[in-house]
Amino acid sequence: MQDLPDPRTLLAPDRADGSIYSDPDLYDMEMDRIFMHNWIWVAHRSEIPEPGDFITTFVGPHPVIVCRDRQGVVHVMLNRCRHRAATVCELRRGKTASFVCPYHGWAYGLDGTLRGVPHQEGYSGHLDKSSLPLVNLRVEEYNGLVFATFDETIPSLDSWLGRTKPWIDLFMKQGAGWPVKTMGEHKFTFPGNWKIQLENTTDAYHFPIVHKSFLDSVDQETQDTLNFVGGKGFVEDLGNGHSVMVMIPELVDLDENLDAPIPERFAELAAGLSKDYPPEKVRQIIRAVGGSGFNLNLFPNLACSMAFFRVLRPLSATSTEIRHIAIGMDGGPDVANQARLRLHEHFQGPMGFGTPDDAEAWDRVQRGSLAGKNIDILLNRGLGHEAQRPDGNLYSDVSAETGMRAAYRQWLVAMTDKAFPAEGEGA
Repeated sequence: MQDLPDPRTLLAPDRADGSIYSDPDLYDMEMDRIFMHNWIWVAHRSEIPEPGDFITTFVGPHPVIVCRDRQGVVHVMLNRCRHRAATVCELRRGKTASFVCPYHGWAYGLDGTLRGVPHQEGYSGHLDKSSLPLVNLRVEEYNGLVFATFDETIPSLDSWLGRTKPWIDLFMKQGAGWPVKTMGEHKFTFPGNWKIQLENTTDAYHFPIVHKSFLDSVDQETQDTLNFVGGKGFVEDLGNGHSVMVMIPELVDLDENLDAPIPERFAELAAGLSKDYPPEKVRQIIRAVGGSGFNLNLFPNLACSMAFFRVLRPLSATSTEIRHIAIGMDGGPDVANQARLRLHEHFQGPMGFGTPDDAEAWDRVQRGSLAGKNIDILLNRGLGHEAQRPDGNLYSDVSAETGMRAAYRQWLVAMTDKAFPAEGEGA
């Protein structure tokens, strides 16, 4: 029997072995130790607002149904009939009163309870339907973000999110006083390991290089706003593998600085909104349309990235599915939500000026990592240059690789129950 890779030999505090992007045995370990035993993001509550609403998605490799039952409780259930394992739902989203297996007709309630078995008399003895529900995962929610886990023993979601919660609250201010809602998505697959994308969300260092074509496509005022490398922004390790990268500090709290000038690119939108809303509300809506000034990485599969959700789904050691989910104001002005969609398409869309360039870079990392043996991937930018806040938290220059090191520390915990010291704690 082939020995499993030892994750402890693949990471140092400032570097990683290139095989972390391509070893299929390591990938299988990740699917078990990380995606079976951590909180995994599965949905936003706006996707299932009413009883009977559902979506289908994945927790790691496992297909699941996310559904709101008649009492309003959210369930995350394995999309697998308890009879012969057929999926009971193939629709991406919808509304239903039950889930019926198309193979033999076993029927399940919205909470997964087995309700009906055709020709039940054909089973010898008594078929106890109560013992054969769809398998329910543990589910918890924070500020509209729905997470699930297979593991009943891990700490609560509240504990897991920890210091990310104030940042999630700030991100949700993009509702401009209304609830945040999802507004559709772009989905694509890139030929690379999931951790390459995980690293990218709090990597400001690449922005002026990879996204030069995007910067060339916008006005000078926007270019100046996005010229944040070397600016006053920062990146901070928030614990448990999570991190935040603040690129535009004046856009961290969208309810502040409402007297700031309206950017020229939003002047026409503001004029239209002024017909229906008072000046302060117009400014609040305009700031929400432009998005937040930070990226928040929630280990292992969700990023709250300036103005959208980025969700990663590992497919294999060398293939990853990415979903970019647009968000808007639930009950807000249609014209403002349309403006957000146009901005989303400009950067994240398949013909946009941002995501295609990111995907090209991720592809190159994957291909390049296969060249040679025993060549390290460096994760040391900003190491040793951290500053300390009054509360003791460490942060670094916005272009530092602090977020990557945070993610890999948690990766090592999940894979081995061991970790490197946090930055600033010594070796």
